[in-house]
Amino acid sequence: MKAHRIFTVIAGAFLICCLACGCGYTTRSMVSSTYKTIYIEPFLNKVNITQESDAANKYKLYRPTVESDLTKAVISKFLFDGNLKPVKEEGADLVLRGELTEFRKDPLRYSTNDEVDEYRINIVVNLKLIDPAEGKTVWEESGFTGDATYFPTSTSLQNVVTKSEDAAVTDALNDIARRIVERTVEEW
Repeated sequence: MKAHRIFTVIAGAFLICCLACGCGYTTRSMVSSTYKTIYIEPFLNKVNITQESDAANKYKLYRPTVESDLTKAVISKFLFDGNLKPVKEEGADLVLRGELTEFRKDPLRYSTNDEVDEYRINIVVNLKLIDPAEGKTVWEESGFTGDATYFPTSTSLQNVVTKSEDAAVTDALNDIARRIVERTVEEW
């Protein structure tokens, strides 16, 4: 009986410690309760396609309509997340402004024949979140990056899942859109 009582006291103390340690943790959005809606301005394409390639930028790409695809992906991720509702500009609590600054395809792995076996698609944007009612910038970030890697169908590697460049671009767009939404709604 005495052992049972000691066990109950220890278990109760452990439970109280666990509850106290978990105080304040939430998976909810950290966005202020005053913000319910967001307007996502169409992303501007500011990729400098006139710049020469160098060792750091071997495969600079121009992809028509990638900025439109990015805007659609960001809107879709906000709709999926549900913390901020995408709306038209009039009456929006927040405005997200962005510009696409880089769209690159970088080699990651080479075969013994010096052919590329794996690529990484990088999408880089500059972002600004604005509170139009206050006329202030909530946050601003340059060089915000999303990426995806892929093995092209011409790879010499065995037992790898290959995908097209288009599929990798879609994955990279989804990655950066997810990161933008996380940056906007989660103040970790």
